[in-house]
Amino acid sequence: MIGNKKIGVLILAAGASSRLGFPKQLVEFKGKALLQRMMELVNSLSFDSNILVLGSSAEKIRSQVKPGNVKVIVNENWEEGMASSIKFGLTKTLENEKKLDHLLILLSDQALVSKEQIQELIDLQINKNSSATFSEYDGDIGVPAIFSSSLFSDLQKLKGDHGAKKMIYKKGFQYETLKLNEANFDVDTKNDVELLKKMEE
Repeated sequence: MIGNKKIGVLILAAGASSRLGFPKQLVEFKGKALLQRMMELVNSLSFDSNILVLGSSAEKIRSQVKPGNVKVIVNENWEEGMASSIKFGLTKTLENEKKLDHLLILLSDQALVSKEQIQELIDLQINKNSSATFSEYDGDIGVPAIFSSSLFSDLQKLKGDHGAKKMIYKKGFQYETLKLNEANFDVDTKNDVELLKKMEE
C-alpha cells in the first residue's frame, strides 16, 4: 500500500526485440540486466501486486533473472501486441488483488527511470485523484503511467500494439502528466545498446 492506496504494478517485457536481434530485457547496464534492474526497483516499493509479463524468449529470460517478490506470467499471445499483455497482466493482477485502486505500467528497458521518479508519478496520481497520470517526454506522453480502477474496464478493451495511450483520445478523458525525460530512452537497436554502455562511463 502506498499513500493508503492499493496499487498493482505490471512490468511489460513480452516483446521479441526484433530490431535488436536478442532479448533487450537481458541487456546489461551497470552490471545488471535491464529487466533485473526494473524488478529490483519494483521490489523496493510497497505495491500490493507485482507482476512481470513475459512472452517471446520467456524461458531464456526467466532463467537469467531473479524476480524476488515479482510474480512472473507468460503471455502466450504476446505477438498480438502490447494491448494483449496489458489485458492479460491486468486479469492476473485482479485475480491476486481484487480491490486495487490503481495500476502502474512499466517497461523493462527504460534504464534511466529511477525509483524517485516512479514515486513522484504515483504521488501525483494520488494527490490529484486523477483517472490516469502519464510520463511526458519529447513532446509526447507514455509509460511509465498509472491508471485508476475506474479505467480498468477500458484497459481490458485495448487492442493491437498501441498500449494505453490511445485512451487519451476518448471524449472527456482527464489525465495528468509528469515531465520524465529519462523515460524517452529505451533499448530497441544496437545503437541504443552502445549509447547505454557509454552512459556507464
